[in-house]
Amino acid sequence: MEPGLNTHVSDGTATVVLSNPAKRNAMTPRMWRELPPLLARLAADGAVRSLVLTGEGGTFCAGADIASLRQGAGEAQQLSVAAEEAVAAFPRPTLAAIRGHCVGGGAQLAAACDLRFAEEGAVFGVTPAKLGVVYPASATRRLVRLVGLSAAKYLLFSGELIDCARALRTGLVDEVSAADGLDARIAEFTAVLASRSSMTQTAAKELADGVWDVPPEEAVRRAAHWAARAHAGGDTAEGGPRGRARTARAPPAAGGVVGGGGGGPPPHRPSRHTNGSVTCLA
Repeated sequence: MEPGLNTHVSDGTATVVLSNPAKRNAMTPRMWRELPPLLARLAADGAVRSLVLTGEGGTFCAGADIASLRQGAGEAQQLSVAAEEAVAAFPRPTLAAIRGHCVGGGAQLAAACDLRFAEEGAVFGVTPAKLGVVYPASATRRLVRLVGLSAAKYLLFSGELIDCARALRTGLVDEVSAADGLDARIAEFTAVLASRSSMTQTAAKELADGVWDVPPEEAVRRAAHWAARAHAGGDTAEGGPRGRARTARAPPAAGGVVGGGGGGPPPHRPSRHTNGSVTCLA
């Protein structure tokens, strides 16, 4: 089977499948190149309410194809960063659905998603130290914000693989499903997303992603823009008065949006709770 990206859209969810099963879905240069324009097309489709990124078969992605690194590590890194940024810039909610190995460039793509749902038995690793390459600055910053400085250094320094329990504890993963339960959980959660306000989700994503980079005055301006859209009617979860009533009842954030400083948020220190076959953090 030729390595590539497979895509389908169903019930408002676009699913992009990384497909190179002979090499644990390792990303070839062609796959890296094809991902940004594919995501741009999906973003332009108003019927797409969320995006799921996953791997073919029983693994997510083992990183970049080693053969491409031998041909030119610099070019391979440029391609991976462009793909990572395209995932991060997707305007609607993005989920990584992870089975098996999520390593190297695979972890880079997963970290660029808004949320990461994993199946029991998945393993995670950030492995540049094993290859003698420098992890991209964008990916390093994103990893630090996601798991905190110490956990990021552990992953970067050692290149060690960690299991689902540790990934969940550090914030690298948001939920862990029981074996064979991931597809059902993804379908359930994307249905929830489709039932909510798309405008609210888009605004929340923009403001949350920009809070540590955008100057405070620009963040406040963008928050005011979205508040004006909501006040004007914008978009509602059910398209009727119930959705508008929920919006009206939502309390405003104290002091608007606060711009960041100090190099990013403090490390996440979650508590654990379980709900049926799903383990998640709060």
